Amino acid sequence: MHWNTSPTIAVPIETRIPVSALTPVRPRRDDGFVRDRLGRVIHDLRISVTDRCNFRCTYCMPRDKFGRDHAFLSRDDLLSFEEIVRVARVAVGLGVRKVRLTGGEPLLRRELHRLVEMLRAIPGIELALTTNGALLSRHASALRQAGLDRVTVSLDALDDATFRRMNDVDFPVADVLRGIDAAADAGFTDTKINMVVRRGVNDGGIVDMARYFRGSGHVLRFIEFMDVGLTNDWRLDQVVPADEVIRRIHAEFPLVPVQAHYRGEVAERWQYVDGAGEIGVIAAVTQAFCQDCTRLRLSPEGKLFTCLFAGSGHDLRTRLRSGADDDAISAWMASVWSARQDRYSELRGQNTAPQDKIEMSYIGG
Repeated sequence: MHWNTSPTIAVPIETRIPVSALTPVRPRRDDGFVRDRLGRVIHDLRISVTDRCNFRCTYCMPRDKFGRDHAFLSRDDLLSFEEIVRVARVAVGLGVRKVRLTGGEPLLRRELHRLVEMLRAIPGIELALTTNGALLSRHASALRQAGLDRVTVSLDALDDATFRRMNDVDFPVADVLRGIDAAADAGFTDTKINMVVRRGVNDGGIVDMARYFRGSGHVLRFIEFMDVGLTNDWRLDQVVPADEVIRRIHAEFPLVPVQAHYRGEVAERWQYVDGAGEIGVIAAVTQAFCQDCTRLRLSPEGKLFTCLFAGSGHDLRTRLRSGADDDAISAWMASVWSARQDRYSELRGQNTAPQDKIEMSYIGG
């Protein structure tokens, strides 16, 4: 398979967006993998267990769009733990090797550790969780004992005033840092800390964040502000390109690039020259990585989404609850993936507004 690259699209930021003209290939399973129309296999399943969150972050779930009158899913609408585990088990048969629990805020789902315990019984998977950290100090030990492998914590600022302003519920940064420490005490290693960088909002704290987590054993990752959904008032001039993030940190703490762990890894890795750990940058806007995307997403009420920027999903819950057996579910999921040809970020250019897109708070990152 060959990736054919067309000329770049000119955009008014320092780093240009390379647009790959991907050559469609026929879906095939001759090597044991299900492939989409662009030859990509399934490797990751991201499961959103709730659409609710205890934060109102401006880039994800802004208060003016998710106020008191917003209609969240009812408890009956959510997939049960048993249904989630069944989907995960079928997905493993299609090639999935990493399962990540997301939200909303996943720790708002009651007895989440029990779901972790049930998923842990599926052989051959890495099991991870992404959280805003607000409830992590309460649940870290139970999650670890249940068999969770890794934790990723979203943390957009160390400055308390900036953090409170961004989460918009006046939540103190100290409590998230306490949750990160609790995760380490519970035995979690290689915890990832994700910072969404928005120019003029929190980009002044990039180097401070690097300084704080150097030598901690945690992996700090900087994420370009993305146009997920339709409610976060995304503007291209608020994107801080990953190259700029690296330059700012490198000027204070010299860095060298590190080879990716595997094809499809979303973060570009950098290591401190003095051995104090590593950081990552996720350049979903300026250096789109659609050609290596291996992620399938499951929404809280049982829809499959083949792209973070999709406008609609595929109804799996009806099939789960109508008596379809695992073979039928597997065949249907394979057909959904085989028809996939999403590559929104590579086609983004300057035209991001006029299309429906799911919200990040509903489907996870």
